[in-house]
Amino acid sequence: MELYKNGMISQASLVQRDSFSDRPREQRFKQSSLGLVSTLSFPVIVSTADAMLKASGVTLVGFEKIGSGHCTAIVRGATAEVRIAVQAGVEHAKREGQLLSSLVIPRPFPNLEVIFPIGSHLLEEMRPPSRSRHSSQALGLLETRGFPAIVGAADAMLKAADVELTGYETVGAGLCTVIIRGRVAEVAMALQVGMAEARRIGELIAVTVVTRPLEDLERSLPMTSCLIEEEPQPLRLPIEVKEVEKELIELPDLGKLSLPPKDPRSL
Repeated sequence: MELYKNGMISQASLVQRDSFSDRPREQRFKQSSLGLVSTLSFPVIVSTADAMLKASGVTLVGFEKIGSGHCTAIVRGATAEVRIAVQAGVEHAKREGQLLSSLVIPRPFPNLEVIFPIGSHLLEEMRPPSRSRHSSQALGLLETRGFPAIVGAADAMLKAADVELTGYETVGAGLCTVIIRGRVAEVAMALQVGMAEARRIGELIAVTVVTRPLEDLERSLPMTSCLIEEEPQPLRLPIEVKEVEKELIELPDLGKLSLPPKDPRSL
């Protein structure tokens, strides 16, 4: 872990990742490891997963939620990469005060991944591991206890800043998380307003901002099934336009008009 602490892991990590990706796909799949970090908050597990992805070249399998606020981030990759990622996730979760447990499973048996949801979609992902691209925007997550509080906070955030509501997540025990996306300054402004509104209505639990999230992380988050686009729609009702006959209006002859006499007092 000294390499990771001293910030010198990048070159060693790159060599490990390249040698791992050069192997045949079946061999690479069998020799990969799983890493799990568990917390008591969904915003915290998202920021923990972000720290894990940015610390080493692992792939985010997804999030597992088992109720009562228990959330687990699951990553996959070469054993050395997974150990580095889990260590980074543990340190981040400890700083947030939400760490529950962590685990590294070297070369798990296929039956383990088939039975548990940790590998349900990884059976199809045997492509070479690659670093996903950074997003230019930020993610904001706000967690409350109680649904009215999260709805009120979401409404306040959308009205306070130029952000997009991307979805929400429930993890049991009355915990709800709303997810917004936008520029860093706009997300920070929206979260400030959302925090105040959540406290006014109910109980605020956690708030997290993820700057420049990786595509791997964004794909694992709940997204809205449709986006509302306010665009003007053409009027489709049948309209019949009738021509109105113009009537000729006869104007009086101005020469024949008699004007009233002028008042001498006005001269």
